Amino acid sequence: MANKSNNKKKPKKSPVKKAANSAPYLSIIMPCYNEEKLIGDTLEKVTSYLSGRYSYEAIVVDDGSSDGTVEIATAFSKKIPEVRVVENGRNRGKGFTVKNGFLNARGDVAIFTDADLSTPIEEIEKVIAGISEGYDVVIGSRTHGSSDIAVHQPWWREIMGKTFNLMVQTLTIKGIKDTQCGFKGFTKKAYPEVFERQTIEGFGFDVEILFIASKFDFKIKEVGVTWINRIESRVNPFIHPILMMIDLFKIRLGSMAGRYK
Repeated sequence: MANKSNNKKKPKKSPVKKAANSAPYLSIIMPCYNEEKLIGDTLEKVTSYLSGRYSYEAIVVDDGSSDGTVEIATAFSKKIPEVRVVENGRNRGKGFTVKNGFLNARGDVAIFTDADLSTPIEEIEKVIAGISEGYDVVIGSRTHGSSDIAVHQPWWREIMGKTFNLMVQTLTIKGIKDTQCGFKGFTKKAYPEVFERQTIEGFGFDVEILFIASKFDFKIKEVGVTWINRIESRVNPFIHPILMMIDLFKIRLGSMAGRYK
């Protein structure tokens, strides 16, 4: 007679059950530049939410800050070992900072989010759900029908974003309505392939990584997210739009030259 205990279904393993010395299920990457006023609160929110839900690492990537960002994040990492601090050494730009985070990530799923949590940390569930459906890349969108814009950008930035997206659709990648939302997740299958080939270090990097992902036939899903505009934006309304347009041509020419093979 068979032992009844052998016929019992084993419970599904949760990502939080991974051994302490194994790679985490989730990597959260936060690019930072002079964020001493908010990085402590951000890390508190991120770690409080993730603790007990997932095995994770929270990677603060500092882009040559001249304030106390590194010191505050490092002190936090001594209390919470899941927090890691990676330094660029000098100011390189958001694109390089995000790339550095992904190249240091170990998670099965890696998500980057702005340090001010313009998209609340709870929205990672939408990214994880998309990946569980079989997508390789899941990106937040402020123009999706299900998005919730709690605080809008200034009118000129919204017009600038729409104009830029028209150029994106024409020159690089079609079908994505919001390439610039700072909330994107990748599987471990996708992110090494994408970020090792990324070349743009400025704000145009979002388009480049999505372009590379599409070149490799990774499945991309756009999901609506809650988003709160940060008043203290570092986007220069005169200089950055020009630089981002130049980046689009760099991506196009780079592709023609075989850069992303």
